[in-house]
Amino acid sequence: MAFQAVCRAVEHRARLSNLFPWTSAPLVIGAPMRVFSGPAMAVAIAYAGGLGFIGPGETPATSEVDLAEVSKMLSNPQTGPSNPPTPLSRDLLPVGVGFQVWNGSLPSAVAAVKAHRPCAVWLFAPRDGQPQLDEWTCELRKASPGTQVWVQVGTLTEALAAARSSSPPDALVLQGAEAGGHGRTSDGVGIISLLPEVADALSEANTDIPLIGAGGIADGRGAVAALGLGAAGVAMGTRFLASKEARINPAYQAEVVRATDGAANTGRTHLYNHLRGTFGWPQQWTPRGLLNQSWADQEAGVSFDELKEKHDAAVKQGGTAAWGPEGRTATYASASVGLVRSVDGAGDIVRQVLTEIHDIKRLL
Repeated sequence: MAFQAVCRAVEHRARLSNLFPWTSAPLVIGAPMRVFSGPAMAVAIAYAGGLGFIGPGETPATSEVDLAEVSKMLSNPQTGPSNPPTPLSRDLLPVGVGFQVWNGSLPSAVAAVKAHRPCAVWLFAPRDGQPQLDEWTCELRKASPGTQVWVQVGTLTEALAAARSSSPPDALVLQGAEAGGHGRTSDGVGIISLLPEVADALSEANTDIPLIGAGGIADGRGAVAALGLGAAGVAMGTRFLASKEARINPAYQAEVVRATDGAANTGRTHLYNHLRGTFGWPQQWTPRGLLNQSWADQEAGVSFDELKEKHDAAVKQGGTAAWGPEGRTATYASASVGLVRSVDGAGDIVRQVLTEIHDIKRLL
């Protein structure tokens, strides 16, 4: 069964290469991190042979603005090499866009996708489960035929529900519990268990959906591991927080580079959401971030009102008052944050990971 699942993944890699012809195999993907993953990052990843996703913005309308900026950048020869990435269809942009479903706007998403036709959309976190994902999938496919629809899941149950639905996705992103940002609260497992179990189950069901490994992958070693588990491609988020193109506060980025020992220094909690004024996330998803003074004070019994007052003052001050071990606000990052040691261009990150993948595979 293991060999069969990996053989199918190899077939899927070829399919993804045909769908995204500017990319190198295996597919290296920049995850759609909210706010942080913008047009500059997505385009830089595309020029390097990867697939970059724009993340949700501060408002639903931001996605259309960001996709319009991608079109502008690709039409300007000053923004990249002389040979820009070419999608399979000239009507499709060689970048993707992500939507956070639970508090997203389907009309806004449809308008953005219809107007700019990204090559793929990535859906995550429905409030109402698979029926809501089906609704979004149907409407987005009508808005832009040819645009791939990917769905992110974190359990075998979710993966099977998506695969058996009336509108199955074109790819499943399997997010392991190591991931930064929002992931499964209590029933998530690591990618080393999640990915092969889903691959086997879909193979047994003769379901032909490529799998993308995500969660804790920060270099070629993690990528090769995910590929060996049955992934057709790999997605990285935290590694791209430390890219020159990330839309990120320098103090936040410096903390990502500084931090080590994700097992001890990261944790999952809604505290940082609430301190930032974000309420309403479905309880099955909790963000992983670096543990800081707000966390320590909460553990010591400090009231939320006092935590909020100190948080807001720290954010206003900025720098290490906001981010860092003594900081007060969110630094979302994966358990692999200790592997992120430098700020590099997004394209350089893609090229380095691809080189590491091929070098490691030659040794194995």
